[in-house]
Amino acid sequence: MESLAAMEEPREPSESQEFAELWLQNLMVEQPENSSWVNDEYLPEDLQGVFNEPLFEVASDSPQPSTSPPTPTIPVATDYPGVHGFTLRFQQSGTAKSVTSTYSPDLNKLYCQLAKTCPVQMEVNSPPPLGAMLRATAVYKKSQHIAEVVRRCPHHERAAENNDGLAPPGHLLRVEGNPHALYQEDDNTHRHSVLVPYEHPQVGLESTTILYNYMCNSSCMGGMNRRPIMTIITLETQEGQLLGRRSFEVRVCACPGRDRKTEECNFKKQQEPKTTSSSKTPASNKRSLKEAPSRPDCSKKAKTGSSSDEELYTLQVHTHTHTHTLNTHIIHTILHILHTILHTHTKYTHYTHYIQ
Repeated sequence: MESLAAMEEPREPSESQEFAELWLQNLMVEQPENSSWVNDEYLPEDLQGVFNEPLFEVASDSPQPSTSPPTPTIPVATDYPGVHGFTLRFQQSGTAKSVTSTYSPDLNKLYCQLAKTCPVQMEVNSPPPLGAMLRATAVYKKSQHIAEVVRRCPHHERAAENNDGLAPPGHLLRVEGNPHALYQEDDNTHRHSVLVPYEHPQVGLESTTILYNYMCNSSCMGGMNRRPIMTIITLETQEGQLLGRRSFEVRVCACPGRDRKTEECNFKKQQEPKTTSSSKTPASNKRSLKEAPSRPDCSKKAKTGSSSDEELYTLQVHTHTHTHTLNTHIIHTILHILHTILHTHTKYTHYTHYIQ
C-alpha cells in the first residue's frame, strides 16, 4: 500500500480548470458598484483601463420631446408654394384599364389601386434648409367629415396581407422603398402622417420622387366608406415650421383608368352648359326668341264658305329638307288626283256617247 501511495503524486491543474477558475474570478463574482466589469489584473499593461462601462453603454430608446409647433385641429388644404416654390408633379399616364395609378390634371385627382406604387415628384425653385422634411397626411375632403381621422378599415388593418410590420397597421398612407420613413400620430388630433427627409434631386433632374402607397379602398366599410379624401403634402423644417404645402384628391379603386375617364366625361358635361350660355351675346339671345314668331292665323282655322268641309289649313315647315320632302309628296298627290279625274271623265264620255 505504501508503494502505491508513493506512486500517486499530485497532478498539476489542466488548462480547462485554469480557464474555469479565471471565469469565476472575473465574471461570476459580484462586482461592487461603480467598478469595472473587467479585472485589470489579468490584462496586459497596455490594455489596462481601456475597457470601461461608458464605452459599452446603450443609447436610450425613449422619444425625444417634440419642438414642432402644435398641429391645427382643422387641416388646411390650400396650396402654398412658399418662398421655395414648392410644387408637385405626376407622371403622365392614360386611362387604359391596365394602369395601376393615373392622375387627372383637370380634376387634380389621383386614381390608384390598393397597395400599388404612386410616384409623386417634389420640386422646388430653391433648396430648402438642411434637414427639411416632407410630411404626407390623408384627410377627408367634405366639411362634415374633415374632423375625423382617416384610417384603414378593420378588415385590412387585421389582415396579414400588406402588414409587414414596417408601418403601423392602421395607417392608410405609406412610403415605399425609403428606410428613413417615420410614421407619426399627432398627440392632439390623432391624425396619421408619414415623414421622409427631403433629398436634393439627382444630377440632371429637377425633382425628387417619393413612392406612396394607399392601403385601403375608398369603398371599404368601416374605413373611408366612399367618402372622398385628400392628401396634403407639406415641406417643413426639422423643427416643424411650414415651408410649402400642396394637396390633391385621391380615389383608391379597382380600375383607376375607367374611373378617371368616367369622372372627366361627367366634369366636361357639367362645364359645357356654362360655356355655351356664357358665349351667347344679347343679339343671339334675341334671335333665338324670334325664331318662331307668333302667327294667330296659323293656329286657327280659316273658313272660306258656309260648309264646314271647306276649311283652309296652314302648315309650318322649318327646314329645307322637310320642305323638299313635303313638296314632293304634294306633287305626287296632285298628279294622282288629276289622273283619277281624267280617267273618270274619259269613262263618263264613252258612256254618254253609247246612250245617245
